Amino acid sequence: MSGTGLEGRGVVVTGAASGIGRATALKFAQEGAKVLVADVDRAGAEETVAEIGATGGAAVAVVGDLSDQGVVDTVVERAVDAFGGVDVLVNNAGIMDRMSALGETDDAEWERVIRINLTAPFLLTRAVLPHMLAAGRGSIVFTASEASLRGSTAGAAYTASKHGVVGLVKSLAVMYRGQGIRANAIAPGPTMTSIRVDAAQEAHGPAVVGQLSAATMGRYGSAEEQAAAIVFLASDAASFVNGAVLPVDDAWAAV
Repeated sequence: MSGTGLEGRGVVVTGAASGIGRATALKFAQEGAKVLVADVDRAGAEETVAEIGATGGAAVAVVGDLSDQGVVDTVVERAVDAFGGVDVLVNNAGIMDRMSALGETDDAEWERVIRINLTAPFLLTRAVLPHMLAAGRGSIVFTASEASLRGSTAGAAYTASKHGVVGLVKSLAVMYRGQGIRANAIAPGPTMTSIRVDAAQEAHGPAVVGQLSAATMGRYGSAEEQAAAIVFLASDAASFVNGAVLPVDDAWAAV
């Protein structure tokens, strides 16, 4: 262990069936934490749990749509039953939009992206807060995005959802800092994961975003690089970091 203070802690990681979420769950397990893997992808979630178990770690899975209050309640109940509480929550699950400009965004695209990217982490955070408050401590880390820092990396729905995530982080940090709760976020730049963008051909939004992104972004990062930043923010090593949004993006935010 590396002295992060995570050994024995109960951790919930959403979107942990693949990509950044899986890398994060594995990293927490390496630090000695007990991990609840939450995802809509049953096979992927079970693979993550099996990989943690193969190295001697402790993990359980809950499968379901985290914008469903019933699934959220199950996640929290299972974590409390299995681990005795929730010390760390990682709100990582999310989806991309179609890079649509606002005028091209239909109701279905807007509502789906906001529901998964913003409403789901709101519901889960609200559900774990009573347990963290009772314990007098807790760390919540959100996966925001480069799109939470600017308007030129995604479509209207995704950009709005990730700006909303940053608002949640800052509100949480201010409201609960006196009660032992910390809230932070990473803002990943381009990262090698399985997420794909179903951009509409010849649409205005993708053309604008593609041109600007190609001119300013750096290299692609790995899921493990993003996971390392998440685990740092959750750990005791970041005990005085609260309300921060950390770009993990090879200086893209600095351009």
